[in-house]
Parts: sequence; C-alpha cells; structure tokens
Amino acid sequence: MPYIALTNMQRPGIGGLLAFRPEPARPLLELAEVILRGPNTLTTGERELIVTLVSSLNGCEWSRRVHGAFASAQLSGGRSLVDQVCQDVDTAPVPEKLRALLRLAAAVVRSGKAVTPDLVAAARQLGATDTEIHDTVLIAAAFCMFNRYVSGLGTVVPDDPAVYERLTGTLLSGGYLALGSVELPERG
Repeated sequence: MPYIALTNMQRPGIGGLLAFRPEPARPLLELAEVILRGPNTLTTGERELIVTLVSSLNGCEWSRRVHGAFASAQLSGGRSLVDQVCQDVDTAPVPEKLRALLRLAAAVVRSGKAVTPDLVAAARQLGATDTEIHDTVLIAAAFCMFNRYVSGLGTVVPDDPAVYERLTGTLLSGGYLALGSVELPERG
C-alpha cells in the first residue's frame, strides 16, 4: 500500500507516483528512454538486465519484476537467464564482457566509490568500451535513484504476471514515454 494518497491507484509502480506528481514524470521517463533504449552498442535487453540486477540488489520488487519482464522479452535466454543473473552474476551464462559490466553495476549499488580502477580495467580488458562502461555506471546510478523513489513511497506491486506482460508490450511498441499512462484494469 502506498505511503501517500496517490491520485490514481490504477497505475502500478512508478506510474502512480508519476501521476501524483506529474512535473518530474516526463524528464524521468525521458532519462529512462535515453539510457535504456537510445543508440548504444549494448542491446536494450542487456541494459534492461543491468537494471534488473540493480533492482534485485536494491530489493526493489517493482523494478525487479517490471524490468525483469522487459529484459526477458528481449534476451534469448528469457526469464531463466534473468533469474540466473540475479541469483549469481559469476555463474550466469552471459558473455564475459557483460559479466564484467554487471559487476560494475553491482558495485554502484554498494557505492559509487565501490567502482574501482580494477573493475573498470577488467571490463575494458574483456572488450567494454568507455561508452559502455560510462553507460553501465549511469544506468546503475539512475536506477538506484528510481528504486529508492519507488520503494521509498511504497508503490503498488501487482502479483499478477499479466500486468508485467502488458507493460512489456507497451514498452516494446512505444517506449518509456508510453509507459507513463498505463493503468491497471478496474478491480471488480
């Protein structure tokens, strides 16, 4: 149950917060659109996987579920791969470069200062570019903020997997800006 009286209880997760306080909604959704769907050598699925790991480590159930669904829909390993990464990055069946970037993201969750020259060098040695390293740290830092926003106000986290499938369809067809207006059906 949300900690504040949301104006639209039909919007799950961050959607209810954005409806309550629409002034920051567009810039926040634009940020997500740019860092997760904009041009990049990391696929959108890989970037969503980074978000899912960060959200899992932060204990943000909404973001773990929704971004896990987004990643699952865009990665060949699907839900199984996403779950394996969240359980143990070191044994998950991902390319070594991505594993190094996921380790960078996990360090950001602990603290920005936990990102060490050794972690960066390891990612670079495995083929990560400066842009990929930059974007991984930015994605992780931004989603630490998003996770704290969502968890800190106790947003609605539906149990029904169909909600996340519906949101995934909206994301894939219209991007993050389209997600800002998605509502749950009336309960009856």
